[in-house]
Amino acid sequence: MGNAQPASKRRDPNYPTQTKSSVGDTIAVSLTNYLDAGAIVAGASGLTLWQKYLGLTEVHLGWLNFISANCLGAAIGAIFGGFLADRYGRKFIYTYNLLVYMLGVLLIMLSVNFPMLLAGFLVTGISVGIGVPASWTYISESSENDKRGRNICISQMSWGFGPMIILLLGMFFAPDGYLFGWVEKIAHTFGGAYLSQEAVNVFSSRIVFFSLLIVAFIAWNLQRKLEESTEWKASQEAAKAKGENTGLWHAFKVLFSNKIAIKTACFLAVIYLTWNLVASVLGFFQPHIYETAGGISNEQANWMNCIQWAIIVFVTFLLSKVIDKTNHKLIYILGLLFAISAWVVIVAFGVNGTTSLWLFTILWGIEGGMSVQIFYALWGSELFPAKFRAGAQGLMFFVVRGLSALWGLVFTFIYGENGEGFTVAAYCMIGLLLISLIVGVIGCPNTRGKSLAQITKERYGDNY
Repeated sequence: MGNAQPASKRRDPNYPTQTKSSVGDTIAVSLTNYLDAGAIVAGASGLTLWQKYLGLTEVHLGWLNFISANCLGAAIGAIFGGFLADRYGRKFIYTYNLLVYMLGVLLIMLSVNFPMLLAGFLVTGISVGIGVPASWTYISESSENDKRGRNICISQMSWGFGPMIILLLGMFFAPDGYLFGWVEKIAHTFGGAYLSQEAVNVFSSRIVFFSLLIVAFIAWNLQRKLEESTEWKASQEAAKAKGENTGLWHAFKVLFSNKIAIKTACFLAVIYLTWNLVASVLGFFQPHIYETAGGISNEQANWMNCIQWAIIVFVTFLLSKVIDKTNHKLIYILGLLFAISAWVVIVAFGVNGTTSLWLFTILWGIEGGMSVQIFYALWGSELFPAKFRAGAQGLMFFVVRGLSALWGLVFTFIYGENGEGFTVAAYCMIGLLLISLIVGVIGCPNTRGKSLAQITKERYGDNY
């Protein structure tokens, strides 16, 4: 009896636990998050260059944002990718999806007209959406019971590294950047000596996307060698032994016919949506806000954004050391208090001052390191059975990214041309974050240290 393992550590005969360290698999899969965030920032940072090169209007730019990895493209990909991962396995996604991503990036790199650029943004966005549900699901299913939180944090660190590195590359290769001389040489090598200045300048964006192509190729080579999730295989074998249908539409039907699954999806969608409505605006518009409402230069805004991402990565690293040992509700509350405090600074002191901008940057950076997205990724992969785990995440991701795209349009009207409505927008952000805080505190699950099989049995009984 003295050597008996606690229930959360025992091996479940139906759902085998991992017998090797999950860090290597987590890092390989987490590159998907780097590519997701990197595609969003690379697209946003190069818009002005593409606009001048191709003579695009604001309507064209709006379409590029709407169908990109930040909005509709990812939303469409997520709903299909989630259910494909549940039907054909997590490895199926990792074998083929990044080939689609590389195709999209190549289209952007080689674009000489708007249709090519639009197609590249769309294909890349769809690939990003396909990969995200499988990524979070695989990380949880391949993790030790007492390391799931740590591994999700590692994946979030990758999400932070993406924008930080892409922003740095964008600044260095920009027309007034330190390495623009290299860009000019590369542009004239491939395009000839008589390129227009706009055609030369846009090569800085092409090079940034080329860096994503290299990372995508490395990630594809690592991910296609991953073993299939033992949790998913066990679920499929158990379903076949019972003579159950394992098809796509059946999984979709089962998800919507189970009251616990519906309540769980609503809970997770609310906490993630209300937080993401705030985060998505900052992800795309933050440098613009700092310049127009804050009155600082583009270079200053980009450097502050880079420093904020560095803070996010550092805080997430610290969180990875304690998340599996600390009460999740406490961390969740603390993260949202930092988030709300950041926006209170804007309401109390305004945005047109260096001190308030730095306070906001630091507070939101700390929040980002322990954000709602970490708990959404963790709980989303814990609170659903393996048979529709990725599909449920894909569906929620579809709803959240789709509504965030619409909210981005609404925000621009509230914000105004020069940031005159930013204080009103700040009150809206505080309200959204308060909803995420209250709902999260009420519904916070107790899953720390438990196996996925144990969590599923407690919530759904023996039939899942």
